[in-house]
Amino acid sequence: MRFKDIVGQQELKRHLARSVDSGRISHAQLFTGLSGSGSLALAVAYAQYIHCTNRHDGDSCGECPSCHQIEALAHPDLHFVFPVNKQGKKSGEVILSSTFMELWREVFTRNKGYFSPQQWFDALNLGKTLKGVISTKESEEIIRRLSFKSFESAYKTMIIWLPETMNDEAANRILKILEEPWERTVFILVSERADLLLKTILSRTQEVSVPRLTAEDLIPLVEQSGESDPDKIRNTARLAGGDILELRRLTGGMDDDVRRENFEAFCSVMRLSYNDKHLELMTWADDVAQLSRERQRAMLLDFSRLLREAFMLHAGIAEASYLWGEEAEFCRKFSPFIGGANIEPIIEQIELALRQINQNGNPRIVFNHFALAVSKHINHL
Repeated sequence: MRFKDIVGQQELKRHLARSVDSGRISHAQLFTGLSGSGSLALAVAYAQYIHCTNRHDGDSCGECPSCHQIEALAHPDLHFVFPVNKQGKKSGEVILSSTFMELWREVFTRNKGYFSPQQWFDALNLGKTLKGVISTKESEEIIRRLSFKSFESAYKTMIIWLPETMNDEAANRILKILEEPWERTVFILVSERADLLLKTILSRTQEVSVPRLTAEDLIPLVEQSGESDPDKIRNTARLAGGDILELRRLTGGMDDDVRRENFEAFCSVMRLSYNDKHLELMTWADDVAQLSRERQRAMLLDFSRLLREAFMLHAGIAEASYLWGEEAEFCRKFSPFIGGANIEPIIEQIELALRQINQNGNPRIVFNHFALAVSKHINHL
């Protein structure tokens, strides 16, 4: 993947190219941003630029052996680590990223490097109960793989996607190598939720913030989808909110199943809260507790997004809203009940639930508390 294959991010691509050209390659970098902004795709393009033997004009050549190997995600000196798991895992069975490299290549290639954690977990067929993790054994494998000399390139590069899925023990195992890696070893951590990483990880990495794309960046993609009406093109690009994955949902005309289920759960908990249906809220919480922790996290993040949009409508600044279809209709009706007096405490409850789920709290307790706490705030304007 070359820089020219990355949508937008022109200044960031120039910055990354200059750092390599000047020999200032930080040994541990943390790319932070949404998957739909291109954080993972950008990390791979950056790695290709580092390994390219004939880079020019601020991009890799796309023709040398290193470029061909990295485009196939098969370079011997480029390593990937990502959260994995599988149904029917036996007690004591070790599950490593290397087991799923063929699937990883398939998902990456099919989506051109732009895919969400949930899309990856769906490809793994984790169901509603399992979550993807980067295990302690994986951390040991990282150290083992990087201990060998490079095969073909001057550098060894390790891309760790979603390092926030490491448990504390796994993260602590790589602290020393992050701080004092072998010569010409580059770590690129790609995170959607850097706030979940250990502070010791953050202190050992140089952050590279990958911002949301602009509407202008997305307009050509809308045009490629077949839309010809100039007003619809501009509006769709704006509604995507700088996120290619969101744009794909919009131009596809239908949300994915997870997005729809999250929306239905949001509508349900807010309606029950408004009507003070406490027994039904507890039933709602019990149902949500059966989801996998990854699904629960995704659901809470969608709740936060929908509340923000409802608040924007309540404040009379619909031009700042990024809603369409059923979501837009519900939030328009719901917006009178979300204002300055209750938006912050409800968001705080979402953040609290997220922290507790990330800390392996009992989901039945977490969501019962969440539902009842939200019900106290919905009518308090």
